[in-house]
Amino acid sequence: MADHRPCTARNETPLERADRNFGELLQELRVTQTGVQILFAFLLTLAFTQRFPSLDTFQRATYVTTLLFAVLAAALFTAPAALHRSLFQRGAKARIVQVSSRLATVGMGVLVLAFTGSVLLVVDVTTGRAGGLAAGSATLLVCLGLWGLLPRLVLRAGRAEEHTAARAQSQPAPGPTEREVIRPRATVRPGASPREPSPRLR
Repeated sequence: MADHRPCTARNETPLERADRNFGELLQELRVTQTGVQILFAFLLTLAFTQRFPSLDTFQRATYVTTLLFAVLAAALFTAPAALHRSLFQRGAKARIVQVSSRLATVGMGVLVLAFTGSVLLVVDVTTGRAGGLAAGSATLLVCLGLWGLLPRLVLRAGRAEEHTAARAQSQPAPGPTEREVIRPRATVRPGASPREPSPRLR
C-alpha cells in the first residue's frame, strides 16, 4: 500500500517516479549509444585498411585497448535494457532504475577512455607520437570537464541560489526609521497675491 501513496513534490507514487526516471535514463542512453555505435564501427573498419599492417607496437596496443573500451561501453549502455527485460513485471522497477543508473555512469567513464584512445591513435598515425599524446590528453581533459566537473559546478550554483533565496526570505523587511511629515501646500485663491513668508520662517 505504501507504493501507491504520493511521495514527491510532483504528487507521484514511488512506482510512477521509478517509471519516469527509467524513461529519462533510456533517453540518455539513446544519445550515448549513437556515439558508441559510430566509434565502434570506425574501429572495426580500421583493422581492414591498407595502412593498418604498418602500425607499430604502441599503435596496435592503443587500437586493441580502445576497441575493448568501446565494446565495454556498448555492453554497459545496453545492459539496462537487458536488465529490464529479465526482471519485467517482477516488482523490481526501483532496483532496476538504481542499477541501470550505475551502469550508465560506469559506461560514461569507459566511453571517455574510448574517445581518448581513438583520438590518440588517429593523431599519432597522422602527425606523430607527440601530437597524438597531446590530442589524447586534451580529449581526456575536455570529457572530464564537461561530463564530470560541469555537473558539479551547476549543482553548486543551484544550491547557492537556493541558499541565497532562502536567506532573503528569512530576513524581515526593514521598517521605516523616520516618519515623513508631509506639510499641506498652501492654496492660492484666483486673483489673490501669495502671502509672503513670515520673518520666523525666513
